[in-house]
This record gives sequence, structure tokens and C-alpha cells, in this order.
Amino acid sequence: MKNYPNFLKVITIVFTFLFLLPVSAQEKTKPNILFIAIDDLKPILGCYGNTLIKTPNMDRLAKMGTVFMSNYCQQAVCGPTRASIMTGKRPDYTQVWDLKTKMRDINPDILSLPQHLITQGYSTQGIGKIYDGRCVDKKMDAPSWSVPFYNYFKTEERYYAKETGIPVLGAYQLPATKELALKYTKEGQDKGLADKELDDYVSKLVKPSVECADVPDNAYNDGANATRALEILEKLKSDTKPFFFAVGFSKPHLPFVSPKKYWDLYKREDMPLAVFQEKSKNSVDVAFHNSGEMRGYSDIPPLVSFTDQKDFGLTLPIDKQQELIHGYYAAISYTDAQVGKLLDKLDALGLTKNTIIILWGDHGWHLGDHNIWCKHTNFEQATRTPMIISAPGIAPSITNASTEFVDIFPTLCDLAGVKIPEVLDGKSLKPIMNKSSKSVKEYSISQYPRSGTKSETERQGYASSKVMGYSLRDKRYRYTIWMTNDFRSTQSFNADLIIGTELYDYDKDPNETINVVDEKEYKSVAKDLKSKMIAFLATQVK
Repeated sequence: MKNYPNFLKVITIVFTFLFLLPVSAQEKTKPNILFIAIDDLKPILGCYGNTLIKTPNMDRLAKMGTVFMSNYCQQAVCGPTRASIMTGKRPDYTQVWDLKTKMRDINPDILSLPQHLITQGYSTQGIGKIYDGRCVDKKMDAPSWSVPFYNYFKTEERYYAKETGIPVLGAYQLPATKELALKYTKEGQDKGLADKELDDYVSKLVKPSVECADVPDNAYNDGANATRALEILEKLKSDTKPFFFAVGFSKPHLPFVSPKKYWDLYKREDMPLAVFQEKSKNSVDVAFHNSGEMRGYSDIPPLVSFTDQKDFGLTLPIDKQQELIHGYYAAISYTDAQVGKLLDKLDALGLTKNTIIILWGDHGWHLGDHNIWCKHTNFEQATRTPMIISAPGIAPSITNASTEFVDIFPTLCDLAGVKIPEVLDGKSLKPIMNKSSKSVKEYSISQYPRSGTKSETERQGYASSKVMGYSLRDKRYRYTIWMTNDFRSTQSFNADLIIGTELYDYDKDPNETINVVDEKEYKSVAKDLKSKMIAFLATQVK
């Protein structure tokens, strides 16, 4: 037969195709993962019981999944907490305690969640703020992405509103602010400034903490990124591999900028001021800071100059407090709208039923409580975080079980049906989600570094190697120890290095007004929690 060789070729191709087809189909039946990261979002969503906030889309996700009411971050600042989330390892392992240490400079072989998923047959892609860009390489941790990371904050100009263009200084759209930025940029250039020196010069003169502009959603970075994310989702639908798609939103991080329609959802007079704006009784001074991040905005120093300042925190006039809270709420609603666009697109593409969706805020945020603004503490308002996970085949629920961010990595692996690396510090939360277990751990651990010798404004990157505070949070109490002399949990515990301890009873004192660690009625509680803290620290020693 003259055509016999060609016939064999055809048969070989057909059988090869039939052999590979089940493999491809099997890969595609693995659930996709939509990984939504939100910067500085505290748990004041509707699904967390806040009746003032307008978050219909995050609440919609909550009705599809599990709402974790008692979730805590590992360290309340962007770089460290995101390094922990993405690797499932605690800060003392990653050694990212600040906003300048690059994760793989310290741990070149550390395994990230998306990096692991690549080995399990996933396509991994990302856009927006997932890692903190200061703590990874310029490619947003190149090993994490099977497709190069799309962008960090800004995206291509074509995704922004044509009538506004890209925001000035990466944040602002009001014409008056743009004019000032242009003026001071030219002034700085005339002085011979460039790059970071020029940016710092302009920011000191024009960097307002809030902006309300009557512009479209994609006049700002998050709206533009959301527009591009929808385009990426359309392409992912046709991918032969399941996808891990990480979408990061930067609001409600400062400055609180969002389109006017989101500000209009609220009345300024309704904004809830913090009920306790003092230092906790019997407190430890090192537990507090002076809100240095907020002081860096150009409209804050003038307020400080005529407002009597306490010896801790940042004392602001009532009207400014309400403006900031108004801006924070508006920015949350703006971000919620972007989340809604992602959920709508998943529905339209027919992907929702086979997609795990996780939404998290990287840490909490102080809105004037304890006279503190921003994060950077071990208090409840900084460490408690929102986390919602929806997974195919698992009924919606709300849980008060203790959970923490190192649990995300193993949980997503478990839900996706892929191998869980043995090196992780967290535990899978799937047993809580499918109600086979009420809890997987007794408490959560957070930590925060503090300088014992320099003031907050002198510290760089919100971190110091001098003092570390470790905080244990169970269902009722928070117990914190502050350790000096460069102590880290990887070292053997030394009680002589303790310079302060705290204990708060949230059943009786939800606003942390009194440190009761030395009170007689709490003696046995303090002893028990201290022993649990020491036992935990012992598990971390290398």
C-alpha cells in the first residue's frame, strides 16, 4: 500500500489526541481560583454587621461562601502580611518585617502559593497590588507567575477614562491638584531634583489625604485595573488549564480618593467617630505610634500645628476625622463596585460554578481609636481582617473560629484538590467550611516590630530590629508580650527580654480601654496565655 505510511501517521495523530484529551479535560475540571486582594480593608462590611457601609457586592460574595469573622493578619503592614499570605509562612521565617526587605533576597527558594499551583497544572496571572512591590523583584516575584505580571498600580493608558487620563502622582484627578503638582514638579526640576527626590519634594507640597472628584471609575487606578482584569478573564475562559487569577485593589489605602458618586452614598454627619480616643489604662507605651503614615499627607501638618497634640497618636479636629472616615467609607464602596464587576464577568462567562473565590483585606486600620490612624499595631483594629471564601459544592456559612492569613495557602490547595506542601505554617480551613469541624486552631498570632530608642517619625519602613511584640488572640482575650534585644521567635525564649505585657478582655472591654494583665482577677488567665505563647514560640525555634 503506497499510502500505508501516511495512514499510520494519521492513526498515530488520532490516538495521541484521544490519549491527551482526558488529561486536558481532567486539568480543566480542577476549579479556577479568583484571588481578590484589597489594601487596608478592615472588616466593616455589611456581611460583618456594619449597617452604614454600602458593600452590596462583597455581601453578595458572602452569601455564596464562608465569612470568617475572627480572622487575623500576621503583621499589620502591607509588605510583611502579604509575604505571609503568599507563602503561608510567618514573618520571622520570611524575615520581611518592613517595607524594604525583598522576600527572596532572604529566602531565594521560598515557595509561593501561585508558584506551587504552576506545578499542579495551573496558569497563574496577576494584576494590581498582590505582593507589596517593595518586598519583591520588579516582576512582582517572577517565580509566582506563569504569565508575566500585568502591572502594579498603573496600567496602560488606554484603560483609563479618556476625559481624565492617568491620575497625577498616581492618585489625583481634581484639576486644582493637577495644576499644583505640575507647578511644584517644575519648581523641583528647576532646583535640580529628579526621581525620588523630586517625588518627595512634590508630595510634601501637594499630597491631600482625600479627594472627591466627579469622574468615572476608571479615572483612578483601581477602576482601570478592573477594566483590564475583565479583559483578562475573557482570555482565561478559553485557556486549557485551570487558572489562578490574582486581582489586587489599592483602595481604601490612603489617600482616600474615589469618584463623587461613592462619596454621595454617605452623609458626613453620619460618620462614626471612634468612641475611645485615649491610651489604654495601664498600657505599654511601645504598643502605640504617632500615625506617621497619616502625617505624611500635605493637609495634615497644618492641622497638627493648631490642634493640641497628646503625647501619643495623632489628634485631629472632629471635622477632619469625619472627612477621613467619610473618605474611607467611600473608597470601600468604590472598591466594592470593582469587585462586583469581577463577579458579574464570572457569571457572564459561565465560570462561577467552577471557581473558588477568595477576598481578603491585608490588615485592619485604625480610624481614630486610641488616638491612632493607619495600622502598625497589635491592637484589634489593626490585626482583625476580613476574609471570605466561596468554593464549589460548599454551602454558605459564617464562622467565629480562630483563623489567620497563613491558613490561606493550605486552604486553597485543599479546596482545589491539589497537594498541600508540608512546609506551611497554616492549616486548611476546609473542615470549617464543610462543617466537619468547628475549628482547626485555638488562637491566632500577630506580631509587630517597634523601636525602643527612636520616635515613630524617625523610623524608616515602620519597622525596627530593636523590639518585637507578639500577640496571641483567642475567642475572648488578647495577650501580648514585647521582647527587646532583637528577639525573634526563631530563637529560644528568654523571659528576661520581656519589657511589657498586655491583656485585653473583649467580652468586657471590646475597645481595649484597660490592660488587665496585672489585675488579680486575671492572674490565672494571664498565666495560661503566657504559657501558650511560650509554647507557640518554642515551635518556631530553628
